[in-house]
Amino acid sequence: WVSRQFGMTAQEQLTCGCHVHVSVESDEEGVAVLDRIRLWLPVLTAMSANSPFWQGEDTGYGSYRSRVWNRLPAAGPVDVFGSADRYHAEVRAMVGSGVLRDTGMIWFDARLSASYPTVEVRVADVCLDASTPVLLAALVRALVETAAREWRAGDPPARVSTGLLRLASWQAGRSGLDGPLLHPGTLRETAPEAAVDALYRHVGDALADSGDEELVRAGIAGLLEHGNGARVQRRLLRSEGDLASVVRHCARRTTAGAGPGADAGTPAAVRWRA
Repeated sequence: WVSRQFGMTAQEQLTCGCHVHVSVESDEEGVAVLDRIRLWLPVLTAMSANSPFWQGEDTGYGSYRSRVWNRLPAAGPVDVFGSADRYHAEVRAMVGSGVLRDTGMIWFDARLSASYPTVEVRVADVCLDASTPVLLAALVRALVETAAREWRAGDPPARVSTGLLRLASWQAGRSGLDGPLLHPGTLRETAPEAAVDALYRHVGDALADSGDEELVRAGIAGLLEHGNGARVQRRLLRSEGDLASVVRHCARRTTAGAGPGADAGTPAAVRWRA
């Protein structure tokens, strides 16, 4: 069915993403969280970017996976829903349209899980080092907690258009951590370390309460200094000379459990201070 419905898009959907689930107390809380985290998700794409190559070529993107994935009809950023009832009505209407087969094809950047009592954040690439998804998990948990606190306090979500969020998402996929991002607060171009710092400060209280503050501070500093997977892969291509060698190096790195410190000898391209 998928092959017939989506044609070449399905055939070229050779991507894997990293999804983070965080439990919520109810669908109402979950939708309130979705409405309040949408501004911050492109920063997570940039941090996790690990797919610079496609069909043997450098794409010019840090996360080309995100561009391939967003060809699908229900993928990407979504509007503010305002309530669980509105969220579920939108999902029913989308499935009822016939374009999608079932709720598993609700491919929003973040959604209520169809299988678990969680918010599911779906914007990250599969990362080169295990330390990066650990960092992402801590940040996503803090984002969800921060959003839930805002909802309980009666703070409304930012009414930023989905069109602007699509630009932020595209820019994050294009730049990774090696070019400008759209600042989550202003939606204007800014340096990647400034966007990451804004995210860190936004969730600071939740990180402190969960005991993740030092882990995240160190993880961000290491990621900005040594690079995400996209930067590392490009550096490997320059030194190794061909993509087959890059793949072999990445496989060895994964199985050996090498972290960002494996590239400690690489000159720092950027600096970040919390």
